[in-house]
Amino acid sequence: MERRNFIKNLTLGALVGSLAAKIPGAIASPAPAGSKPIAGAPDLVAVKGGEPAFMFDKAIEALGGLKNFVKRGQKVVVKPNIGWDVPPERAANTHPELIGHIVKRCLEAGAAEVFVFDNTCDNWLKCYSNSGIEEAVKKAGGKMVPGNEERYYKPVNVPGRVLKNTSVHELILNCDVFINVPVLKHHSSADVSIAMKNLMGIIWDRRWWHRNNLHQCIADFAGFRKPDLNIIDAYRVMMKNGPRGVSEADVKIMKSLIVSTDIVAADAAATKLLGNEPSQIAHIRLAHEMKIGTMDLASLNIQRITV
Repeated sequence: MERRNFIKNLTLGALVGSLAAKIPGAIASPAPAGSKPIAGAPDLVAVKGGEPAFMFDKAIEALGGLKNFVKRGQKVVVKPNIGWDVPPERAANTHPELIGHIVKRCLEAGAAEVFVFDNTCDNWLKCYSNSGIEEAVKKAGGKMVPGNEERYYKPVNVPGRVLKNTSVHELILNCDVFINVPVLKHHSSADVSIAMKNLMGIIWDRRWWHRNNLHQCIADFAGFRKPDLNIIDAYRVMMKNGPRGVSEADVKIMKSLIVSTDIVAADAAATKLLGNEPSQIAHIRLAHEMKIGTMDLASLNIQRITV
């Protein structure tokens, strides 16, 4: 799809203008801090053994239903990992079936609009198309939005130890609900790429993070705008050569899904699937120390579901 068709189909120019008008001053204030756990619901749900859509439904049911997170008339952003121009079998991007199903369920819960985007590493049009995510989102009634144009990013202050400011996609600053849907995989620089690392796809200058203590920047930004829900796709898991991978030989089929409102807990649980302890991953340990969330899984009410 050509870029002009994205703009024509989404009337993105009008959208950008309306969103920008809502941001006071040159520096946007930190956005709301995500959803709190639902009373009586588990802190984290881990599902294994099913297909992505079915595992999502089981996890959300355990959390009391998606209407606890998405209200009628709200604007929702679903943020997958769509960073790489590779097919779904390579597991470099979030499973398209999962993303399409989440979009569908959000609209069924009453969402007015559901937007999907990523600041990709490879060519964004090819990433959107060849990942299978663009087709799945459109079929479900969602809207794919460009993430690779600087004009959509607004400067914000970040209360971090190293990261003090960055630029964030304006949809994140203005949405009612933010659902973070990373794929679990190995990462050559960050050790793992999960929920906190996936937030690098909503900021403009990721290279600065790589030059300035990547793990601390990941932890710092995780406290800026906590997602309302973190849904970790561990259906196909890239065990080595991440973040892009080399071939399907890098991939292990795990058929798992981890869901939590606590981004640190979600990453802590997911990293164990890769054979690591949470304390071994610097950005998970740092975020725990900064009280952005907890990596102490023993302290949580975890519901495990096998399907």
